[in-house]
Amino acid sequence: MSERKPVIQVRELESLRAELERQADSLAPRWNADPEEVQRSVARLVLTLVEFIRQLLERQAIRRMEAETLTADETEAIGVALMRLEETVRDMAARFGLKPEELNLDLGPLGRLL
Repeated sequence: MSERKPVIQVRELESLRAELERQADSLAPRWNADPEEVQRSVARLVLTLVEFIRQLLERQAIRRMEAETLTADETEAIGVALMRLEETVRDMAARFGLKPEELNLDLGPLGRLL
């Protein structure tokens, strides 16, 4: 008796390929330790963290404005500082060829940072 190997149907292969493509698309980019890309990877990590902190500061400023604990001058100063910080992050990202949407971290089961 010879053993018969299972025959894989074309539909099964197409289904498997589609599932693999879906999973590959859902994977977030990870830190690239390639020696040629170290500066860009470190810049991406640092700028992501700075952007995260900027967003936290922005939310805190909004809470303080809504609670009316800031003077008009303080509100203006915070707004200008946050805008300049955002502009600086964008400029630095552009120097390393990074797009704003690339400034994010995959936190595994917790999801994405930003």
